[in-house]
Amino acid sequence: MATWREVLGERSGVRALGATSIALALTLYVYATFLTVVEQRTGVVLTDPVLAAVPALDLTWPIFVILYGALVVAIVALLRDPLRLMLAVRAYATLVVIRMACMWVIPLEPPAGMIPLIDPIVQSATGASEALSRDLFFSGHTSILTLMACVMPRRGMRMFFAVLAVLMGCFVILQHVHYTIDVLVAPMAAFTAYTLMKGRGDLPDRQ
Repeated sequence: MATWREVLGERSGVRALGATSIALALTLYVYATFLTVVEQRTGVVLTDPVLAAVPALDLTWPIFVILYGALVVAIVALLRDPLRLMLAVRAYATLVVIRMACMWVIPLEPPAGMIPLIDPIVQSATGASEALSRDLFFSGHTSILTLMACVMPRRGMRMFFAVLAVLMGCFVILQHVHYTIDVLVAPMAAFTAYTLMKGRGDLPDRQ
């Protein structure tokens, strides 16, 4: 495992860190703008027997705590491994691009009975006055946690984030903020993003 001193001591490492930082900043900037555009589009309402069978529950704060708590844990775990951290960031940027493409190609209306998912961080980033409701296909919450499971170096941590991803998928369905298909596709999208980025140039394969 390379250290920060070793990575920053080589030009290739500095270039990799710079490229990763720029890619993340650019992706997040475009993503914030894109989400505001998606909210103005109309889409289709899917028939979802799972949502029809379960009453909507407000799980906003458990969802918020799980997602951002997991992000903090992941960052702390990866800070000691700069190459793997860069892999995670690049895979996340790739995941965002895939998600934007899917949302653009498959516009959906919010599920019936949806309880808005309040996320002050996202709303602040997008400038939205209300909770987003059309960023549907596929579930960003579930895919992010799945991606964390993919990039973790140790099996125990991978299992931890995989369990959180399953729990998150159940929660967003119970709150009716996603269709079932949104949640089922999310892990596949995350694994695709991870696979596309792993082992590229100066980035590591799983250790």
